[in-house]
Amino acid sequence: MSIETVVKTKKPKWLKVKLPTGDAYKKVRNLVSEHKLNTICESGSCPNMGECWGAGTATFMILGNVCTRSCGFCAVSTGKPEKVDVFEPGRVANSVKLMKVKHAVITSVDRDDLSDGGSEIWVSTVKAIRRQSPSTTLETLIPDFAGNWKNLQNIINVAPEIVSHNIETVRRLTKTIRVQAKYNRSLELLLRLKQGEMKTKSGLMLGLGETHEEVLETLEDLRSVNVDIVTIGQYLQPTPKHAPVDEFISPEKFDQYKKYGLKLGFKYVESGPLVRSSYHAEKHLF
Repeated sequence: MSIETVVKTKKPKWLKVKLPTGDAYKKVRNLVSEHKLNTICESGSCPNMGECWGAGTATFMILGNVCTRSCGFCAVSTGKPEKVDVFEPGRVANSVKLMKVKHAVITSVDRDDLSDGGSEIWVSTVKAIRRQSPSTTLETLIPDFAGNWKNLQNIINVAPEIVSHNIETVRRLTKTIRVQAKYNRSLELLLRLKQGEMKTKSGLMLGLGETHEEVLETLEDLRSVNVDIVTIGQYLQPTPKHAPVDEFISPEKFDQYKKYGLKLGFKYVESGPLVRSSYHAEKHLF
């Protein structure tokens, strides 16, 4: 029996999601297709795509849909990315306007092949959205820019309402799950964002083999750099080639982590089996 079959037969009832339906969902899909946009909803095989798209919202992914990194958890394609599309920011901004999005989430693949890490396109996208939809608030879910803090400063300079960077997993598993990333580098990035007076957010996946104590330690580490918002969700294996699910965490356990996070001082904790970093993002403005 394959790993994929084992995972499917063991998947608990609380991980079932509704299939995408409805006119609002079809409208968003048509817009994404018409304007040649990349969404993490599709590329990341998000289980909430039906719910979010059905509500007329989406998380846009810029800088193409091919990543220079090969993380063990991510469904986004790995390889040599195409040339940067300088017209992409305008297309994203136009779609945000057409969709009448009140709170837009923008993320990207890692572009370690670029000297600026893609930060110039990030800046152009934020500015383009603000020109066309000045009342729309923004969350930018950014990569670590390989520790090039000059590129990070470009994001701080345009001051999105929320800047997010996911720690993804506990310290011990980082080398195998986030192959080219570094746990301490992610913490430093989040600290630098806070020093730049940004409202900060990070996300954590569970079920990869971490211990209860390691989850608590990671939450403590995120609070040590004054992260404001944290999301905690269940890891789901996108393909048999990716890291297998070690455990399906119960909803009750997620509730425990939420209570612990609030006790630590996070201003908002989104914790549950189907939670992803941009799930209910509009609620994180507070």
